[in-house]
Amino acid sequence: MTKQQALVVGANGVIGSNLIAQLNGLPDWDVVGLSRRGGPGQLAVDLLDIDDTRAKLAGLTDVTHVFYAAYQDRPTWAELVAPNLAMLVHVVEAVEPVARGLRHVSLMQGYKVYGAHLGPFKTPAREDDPPHLPPEFNVDQQRFLEDRQQGKSWAWSALRPSVVGGTALGNPMNLAVAIAGYASISKELGVPLRFPGKPGAYDALLELTDADLLAKATVWAATSPAAANQAFNITNGDLFRWNELWPRLAAWFGMDVAPPLQLSLQDVMADKEPVWKELQVRHGLAGTPYAEVSSWGFADFVFGWDYDFFADGSKARRAGFHEYVETEQMFYRLFEDLRHRRIIP
Repeated sequence: MTKQQALVVGANGVIGSNLIAQLNGLPDWDVVGLSRRGGPGQLAVDLLDIDDTRAKLAGLTDVTHVFYAAYQDRPTWAELVAPNLAMLVHVVEAVEPVARGLRHVSLMQGYKVYGAHLGPFKTPAREDDPPHLPPEFNVDQQRFLEDRQQGKSWAWSALRPSVVGGTALGNPMNLAVAIAGYASISKELGVPLRFPGKPGAYDALLELTDADLLAKATVWAATSPAAANQAFNITNGDLFRWNELWPRLAAWFGMDVAPPLQLSLQDVMADKEPVWKELQVRHGLAGTPYAEVSSWGFADFVFGWDYDFFADGSKARRAGFHEYVETEQMFYRLFEDLRHRRIIP
């Protein structure tokens, strides 16, 4: 098979790094990573600067697939629209004229399309559910691709995962690493592992998306004719409640549990860096900076969902993607990876 060249935008994140690993394991792909900070084998590009983007991407004439998983955070939801839309537009406008063999542009979205971040929403969410009142950058990004693709030879796809489970560090949205850090510090201080979220969140029905599963689904959607020009919910395939899973996660860490107690991890973990450093010394761990495991604000956000949070993933299965992951086992695998890398004891 002729080599395909992937441009992975957002290469250092949980999603992008796993996607690169997936593509590198396939025989018919060359991979170019792109991120703001850059890294080994990556392009460092300021996607908000159209001139820098065009200059850095001008040589990517062999790109066949763009996998867009970049994100820039802002203080308010309305402020997210301009930078996140601009970055995608700049990438496409820079790549499309030079990459004559472009076949596909893949967009990473999420349940924010359904308003899941705003409060209780219709579950199970489906890809054809009506949009909510803007602003919503995910919707604007998809609309841009839909309009841009008209009359073109390339296709687009949009992947909508739930909260993604992975172990990339230094990411502001990494639930598994936050749980592992919270558990490790709690154990070091001799306290039980309490669920810190809202009371109703302990009993809500939830789902997650494994980063490896998402990577496989992303490649499938970008290469399957049945997935062209469509959006797909990508989920592990099972549902859970924290009230059942949390004690099992605590048991993996060899910890007792106590009744849930609502607290802000962002607040209570703000002074725990000395504990983290002592833990590293006592257990001979790698010197991972505390900031790289402290996705406390994101964990507070997830643990605050006191409403059901899940979508219907059957559309992808009907189109031909049949992979699934058991969420409980996913957490154990991620924790084992962190332990193997000497991030946690």
